[in-house]
Amino acid sequence: MKIKPFGVEIWMNEFENHCEFNLAETCVASLTVQQLLKMSGKNAEVLDDLMPMKLTYGAIEGSDRLRDAICTLYEHQARDNIVVTHGAIGANALVHETLVEPGDHVISVRPTYQQHYSIPESYGATVDILQLRPENGFLPDLEEFADLIRPETKLIAINNPNNPTGSLMEAGYLEQFIQIARCSQAYVLCDEVYRGTAQEGDGFSPAIADLYERGISVASMSKTFSLAGLRLGWIAAGPEIREAVSIHRDYNTISVGMLDDYFAVLALESKSRILDRSQKITRDNLQILDDWVNSEPAIFYVKPQAGTTALLKYDFDMPSRDFCIKLLKETGVMFTPGSVLHMEGWLRIGYANDSDILKAGLKKVSGFLANLKDKGTPAAPNEDRVTS
Repeated sequence: MKIKPFGVEIWMNEFENHCEFNLAETCVASLTVQQLLKMSGKNAEVLDDLMPMKLTYGAIEGSDRLRDAICTLYEHQARDNIVVTHGAIGANALVHETLVEPGDHVISVRPTYQQHYSIPESYGATVDILQLRPENGFLPDLEEFADLIRPETKLIAINNPNNPTGSLMEAGYLEQFIQIARCSQAYVLCDEVYRGTAQEGDGFSPAIADLYERGISVASMSKTFSLAGLRLGWIAAGPEIREAVSIHRDYNTISVGMLDDYFAVLALESKSRILDRSQKITRDNLQILDDWVNSEPAIFYVKPQAGTTALLKYDFDMPSRDFCIKLLKETGVMFTPGSVLHMEGWLRIGYANDSDILKAGLKKVSGFLANLKDKGTPAAPNEDRVTS
């Protein structure tokens, strides 16, 4: 089996440890163990729990306590609907591995996480791309989506909130999307790792597993819950999918780590405190980013509705990789080039890091942009300007 190189992960691996201002980070600023224990109220008790723990294999599907805690994030999910995985990346890979066969028809949006079109393509599926465009607020065009549906469509892959644009399909829009998917009885895999970060209300958009009988929700502790180091994710879906996925999972997982399971439980049982922190960071920092974009004549974007990232359009005739490498070398600021997301001419910024890092990094970028302009770097030809 051949698969295309994973562009964004290769970029992050090459440069993430060599920058001063990481504005490519996609997680809400990570928690320390000390912060997690303080939020959980378990400071005094944690060693009593951990010291007698045998570091053997954990519960195969995840502990009952963990799966029950995960269920509190959904409206209609029970313990038996949850399969615990090695991160959302493992969950997504399992779903594709389980459902996609050579000759199947798959629809994926783009931009999105590359797993959702490169993995099914590698299995021999025909993958049609539903391109998300700024003039639609980076939401799927429902008429274009309906035109892509075939009677034999097997799987539709989306992520909501969207990475990298921060667009958000709210309940009504998602219901319309589901009605189109029902035309072929296709499964809908929704990568929901940024769920809980919406800019308004309680932060939570509807989960596909709660709305659609063939909906498959994937999430993790990494983004919204600031605990990427746990490498713990899950699938929420009906019995048919859960049983099929579990067969494949037996071949590559056995169980997640007992310590990962334990700390994920602490976080989810204290989720209100962690979510309050995450939402304050994402909402305050998006305002910082929005003010900066509005002050920079060479930068344009569609303001995110959720998530931790945004796509920036830049008004210079320069490949995005060249732009990002030059920016990193001259300022220490790391962005992600749109080319690795198959969106040339754009840049991805992560804005949910420490606010001081964001402010300092954006100030550096402003100086970089001014130098480009002073040196006469030409504007990109015939580009539509997109504003918030």
